[in-house]
Amino acid sequence: MKVAMLGSGSRGNATILVGEETRILVDAGFSARQMARRLEVLGIEPESLDAIVVTHDHGDHTRGIGVWARRYGTPVYLTEPTRAVCAGLFRGREEVRSYQAGRPFRIGEFRVDPFLTVHDAADPVAVTVYREGCGTRVGIATDLGRPTAGIRHSLAGCDFLILEANHDERMLRSGPYPVSVQARIASSHGHLSNHAAADFARELLHPRLAGILLAHLSAECNRPELALDVVGGVLRKKGYQGYLAAAGQDEPTELLVIEELRERYGPGQLSLL
Repeated sequence: MKVAMLGSGSRGNATILVGEETRILVDAGFSARQMARRLEVLGIEPESLDAIVVTHDHGDHTRGIGVWARRYGTPVYLTEPTRAVCAGLFRGREEVRSYQAGRPFRIGEFRVDPFLTVHDAADPVAVTVYREGCGTRVGIATDLGRPTAGIRHSLAGCDFLILEANHDERMLRSGPYPVSVQARIASSHGHLSNHAAADFARELLHPRLAGILLAHLSAECNRPELALDVVGGVLRKKGYQGYLAAAGQDEPTELLVIEELRERYGPGQLSLL
């Protein structure tokens, strides 16, 4: 199973998951042209996508869904409340399918498990994606607010995690946002800080965890080196020696092969127990 982020941040988010026969996007927050360009950088033909799974209605996760669905005929999966908010993106010619949080559904060889999150959207979810055959499971939670018991349970045992590390607390307080926006970002319905992401990642550690990709970093209130230093410092103290990187906004990450990451880093993870 392979995974990459086409980009992540306040100006757009999209994750590509590639199996033997199935390819899906989780979120499509860039223009269709931008997503096609970034997929081609990874060697993936836009026409080869089997589905787009939308996690919530914010524009940095939905911007390209309508144009992409019309241009390439890719089915779009989203919840009914999210569909209602995003109605203006569709023209009636798209293939739109509904799902519900807590009810897994299949797309080819993938099983998608959506679960409720805490975020200021109409019906926000995060997902884990399980690939039949190899048994690999990827968790994607880029707009989290706060980690609840249900979110912890849903993300436990993943082989690879894409986890929000949105802001540095000091940079947020001294940054360009009005106080009201700062309060929203820091609230339990907003975004995880670097320290909150580090604490959550520490809770999710287990010997089979092959990698963590930090996502949705704020361009104004965070820096990749800050996020990696905070999260990496906490994880290293717990014995984590696996893959750790931060996704950027403007270019895709490399296409990571999760099984190869486990082979590369796996033996060191035994120290966790």
